[in-house]
Amino acid sequence: MRLRQSLPLLVAAALAGPAALLPTPALAATPAPAAAPAAQAPAAHAPAAPLPFGAEIAAPGTEELGRTAAPLPPELLGQALQPAGTAVQTGPQQTPRHPAATSAKHALTAQAAPAAAGCLPADFASRSGADLVSFVQGSTTDCVNTLFNVTGTDTAGVFKQSQMLAVADAFKAQAAHYTGDNSANILQLVLFLRAGYYVQSNNAGTVGPYDASLTGAVQAGLDAFFASAHWHDVSDANGTVLNEVLVLTDSANIQSRYLKVYQQVLDGYDNGYNAFPKMVKAVNAVLYAPLWRANWNPDYVNTIAADPAVITSLATFAQRHKDLLGTANQFLDVNAGNDLARTAGDGGAVATFTRPLVKQVLDGTPIAGSTGPLYVYTAYNANRYDNASCSYYGTCDLPGKLTAAVLPNTLECDNRTIRTEDLTPAELATVCASLRGEDTFFHGMVKDSGPIAGQYGKTITLAVFANRDDYLTYSWAIYNNSTDNGGQTVMDVTDPANKPVSVMYKKSYNDGFPANVWNLNHEYTHYLDNIYDMKGNFTTEISVPDIWWIEGVAEYESYTYRGTTDTQAMAEAATHRYKLSTVFQNTYDNSDTVRTYPWGYLAVRYMLEKHPADVQNMLGHFRTGDYQGGYAVYNGLGTSYDADFDAWLDACAGGACYADGPTALFGQSVDGATVTLTDKSVETNSQAKLASWHWTFGDGSSSDQQNPVHTYANPGTYTVALTVTDSAGKTASTPTSVVVTTGGGTTPLPTCTDPRTDALGQNCARPNQARAAGGLDYFYVYLPAGTSTLKVNTSGGTGNASLYYNADTWASPTAFTASSTNPGTTQSLTVTNPTAGYRYISLYANTDFSGVTVSTQF
Repeated sequence: MRLRQSLPLLVAAALAGPAALLPTPALAATPAPAAAPAAQAPAAHAPAAPLPFGAEIAAPGTEELGRTAAPLPPELLGQALQPAGTAVQTGPQQTPRHPAATSAKHALTAQAAPAAAGCLPADFASRSGADLVSFVQGSTTDCVNTLFNVTGTDTAGVFKQSQMLAVADAFKAQAAHYTGDNSANILQLVLFLRAGYYVQSNNAGTVGPYDASLTGAVQAGLDAFFASAHWHDVSDANGTVLNEVLVLTDSANIQSRYLKVYQQVLDGYDNGYNAFPKMVKAVNAVLYAPLWRANWNPDYVNTIAADPAVITSLATFAQRHKDLLGTANQFLDVNAGNDLARTAGDGGAVATFTRPLVKQVLDGTPIAGSTGPLYVYTAYNANRYDNASCSYYGTCDLPGKLTAAVLPNTLECDNRTIRTEDLTPAELATVCASLRGEDTFFHGMVKDSGPIAGQYGKTITLAVFANRDDYLTYSWAIYNNSTDNGGQTVMDVTDPANKPVSVMYKKSYNDGFPANVWNLNHEYTHYLDNIYDMKGNFTTEISVPDIWWIEGVAEYESYTYRGTTDTQAMAEAATHRYKLSTVFQNTYDNSDTVRTYPWGYLAVRYMLEKHPADVQNMLGHFRTGDYQGGYAVYNGLGTSYDADFDAWLDACAGGACYADGPTALFGQSVDGATVTLTDKSVETNSQAKLASWHWTFGDGSSSDQQNPVHTYANPGTYTVALTVTDSAGKTASTPTSVVVTTGGGTTPLPTCTDPRTDALGQNCARPNQARAAGGLDYFYVYLPAGTSTLKVNTSGGTGNASLYYNADTWASPTAFTASSTNPGTTQSLTVTNPTAGYRYISLYANTDFSGVTVSTQF
C-alpha cells in the first residue's frame, strides 16, 4: 500500500528542489483487503443519529473536590475530546450545573449570555430574505451565538425553513469567493445555519420540519466553500471559519458527501499547524463531529464501506502523530484512535476492514506513560462498539488490564482496599492509619447507631493516581467516574452489585494530606456519610437543598480530623459573603466552589458547635430516607440563626477556629516577574514556637527562608505552597496561586518530540549534540505561514562550533544565508519574516564539540 505524505510536506519539498526532499518517517502499513468491501448498513442495534451540536462554550477548568455519585453509563464515557477549556452545547439551554451533578463528561450545557440591544430573537424573526441576510452578516459572532439558546415561540420566527433557505443561499454566494478569513462575515451565516439545525432539533414541533430543499441549499453552499481556493489555508483566520463549516456538515447530516474533505483535513495536518490553535481546532472538528457521530448514519456507513480511504486516514493519523501525546494538542491523536475504534462497531465489511487497524494502534501503544490516553480511549471504544472482538483486541477485561498496569500497589486495610500507582509501603501504611482513625472521628461527630439497614457497599476501594494527568487518563475507564473534579466517590447504596470506590490523586506540592493524597479524608467522608447518614441513591439524596451538609461535612471532617486549619474558610469568614440561611439552600445548580466548600465547612462547623440537636434531628430524617423532613428542620429555622452566625464568623476569622498548633499563612506582593512572600503563620493553643519554613514556588524551585523573594523566568500562574514546622515537630501547609505577567529570565526549552532526531520544532531543543572536528550536525525545521521571526540558539557543552542557516538547502560553511561564528558553543541568529516551508540549520565542528543544545523559537 502506498503511504501518503501530507500536502504541506509535498509542497514544501517541491519548492525546495529535488535535493531538499526529506525522507518521511515510516508508518506501519495495513494490509489491503482481499476485495473491495461491499456496502454495509449500520449494526441493527444502532440508535438514531444524535442531535446537532450547539454552540461552543467554556468548560470549567477548576479542580472541584467532587462528591458521591452513581457510576456514569458507558455512553457518557470515552467521548470525543475538545481542546482544554472548551466544550459544545448538546442540549436545550440550562443553567450550568456543578460538575459533580453534570451528567456528561464532555457535554456541558450553556447559560445564555444576555442578548444585547439589536440582538434579540425578534430582531431576526422580524426580517426575511435579503434583509435577514444583511442583518445576520451585520451582527457580531457573539450575537449570532446567542441564537443557539432561542426557545418557545421565538424559535419558529427565527428558524423556520424559509429563513434558513435565505441564509443558505447567501452562504453559497459568499462561499464561492471565500478569501480564507471572515472579512466578508461568512462566519455569521454559518453560525446561523448551525444554530437553526440545533434549535429545530430540540423544538421540531414549534419550528416546523426541514426538508430536502434545505439540505440541498446547505449542500450547495458547502460544495462552493470546499471548491474555493482558500478553504485549506493554514492560518487562524481560516481555522476559525473552517471549524464551524466542518461542524455544519455534521449538523446537516450529510457527512457521507464530504469524506474526501475530511481526508484532506486529516492528511494535510502536520506539526506546522500547531502554531495556529484555530486551525488545530478545525482539524479536531472533523474528529469530534462527523467522524465520531456519523457512524449512526446509514448513508455514511454505506459510503465508507464502498470507499474506506477515510478509515485508513484515521489509522494513519493515529500512528503518525503520537508525538502529540503528552502535549496540549494530544486530543487530536486521541480522537483519531477514538473514531477508528468507533468505526469498528459499524459491522460488516467496515468492521472487517477496520479491526486490524484498531489492533495495530493498540498493539503499538504502551498503556503507561505519555501514550496512555491513545491506548485507553481506543481500547474503551473498541470494547464499547465492537465488544464481540475484545479477545482479538486483548481488551475483554479493560478495567482489570488498566488497573494492573497503572495501579499495581495494593494494601488491604480492614474493609478498605487501597490501590495506588506509586505510593511506597510506608505511604500506604500512613494512608491506612489515617482512614482507620477517621472512622472513629466520624462516628463521634455524627453520633450514628450503625450502618443504615438495607444499603449495600460495606467495603470500599480507594484508588490513588500519581498525578492529575493519570487520573484524567485512566480513572473514568476503570471506575466509570466523571473526572472534571479533584476526586470522586462512586457508589449507589441501593444496588446489590454496588462496589464503592473513592478515586483521587496525589498533589505535586505539599497540601498537608496523608502521603500527599489530595482529598483522601474528604472523599472517605462521603463514603461514610452514605453508609451511616444518607439513605437511598444519589438522586434521592439531592432531592432537597442539602449540599451544605454533604460537601460541608466532608470538608469539616477532612480539616478537623487532620488538625489542620481551613485557611480558605477562615478568609471567607472575614468577608461575611453569605448568611447561614442562604448556605442552607445550597444546591449543585446554584453554588460555585466557594459557596459549596468553604461556606459549607463554616455552616457545618457552626451547626455542630452551636446547634448539635438540630443536626441530630436532621440526620434522623435523612437516615430513614425522609429528606423533606430533614430539610424542614433547617429550612424552618428561617433567618433565626443568621445574626449569631454572623458574629461567630468574626470570632472564627479572628483565630477561634484555628487548629491547635501551627497554621501556615502568608501574604504576597507581585512586581512584574518577582513575588515577595511574607510569612504570617501563627501558633495556636500551644507552647511550641514556629521553627522552620519551606516554600515551593511551582516552577521546580524552593526556599527555606522565612520571607523569600522569588523571580519567575516566565509569566504564568504558579502554585506557591508554604510548609511550617514548630518546635514540637508539628507541621502545617497552605498553598495559593501567584500570577505573574512577565518573565525575568529564560527557562530551558523542552526537547523536540519529533521522532526524527534531526527535526527541530516550535519552541523546543535538541540537547547533547556532538561532532568530531570537520563534521557537520544537520537539522531542519518546518515554519508555518505567518511566522514573523525564527530564532536559533546553541549553548552548553564543550568545544568550538559555528551555526549556519539556509532557507533552501542543507546549511554548511559554504552554503548559508545566515550564520553565527563566535568562539565556543554559544551561538545565536535571527531570521525575520521567513516564508513558510522547510528550513535548514547546521553546526560545523571547528574543533571536536559535545554536549551542545540546539534550539529553535518562533
